[in-house]
Amino acid sequence: MDDFLRVPGTKLRFGLDPIIGLLPGIGDVTSAIISAVAFVHAARSGVPKILLARMGMNILINELVGIIPGLGDAFSFWFKSNVRNYELLRRYSAAPAGSRRGDWIFVIAVLSLLFVIVCAGLIVTALVLEGIGRFLLHR
Repeated sequence: MDDFLRVPGTKLRFGLDPIIGLLPGIGDVTSAIISAVAFVHAARSGVPKILLARMGMNILINELVGIIPGLGDAFSFWFKSNVRNYELLRRYSAAPAGSRRGDWIFVIAVLSLLFVIVCAGLIVTALVLEGIGRFLLHR
């Protein structure tokens, strides 16, 4: 999602996340769902809570800033939360440990917070689009 394409003649890489993010509301939701799937997979693999916390924060930061039109897409291009999470998992894979009930409670809490943030983003997007529509119709 973050390093799929390379700008020709440079070392700059970007992925589908900032491109999908250009679609108001839908892009942020799609990005959040894909990140959440990777997060759940990490939890199922027995990743420790502290690593899940770091992964969750990367996703939440990306989604919170991603709500802001334009700036969120530029931030996503730079921040690359999925690449950060992949690197966390790659470093952890050398010494895996099993998950516990507390880990699942934590995962559910983080996913719930992510869900609330995504819903808030959709509501803000709908209100902005409605405002733009009213402005254009009353001209």
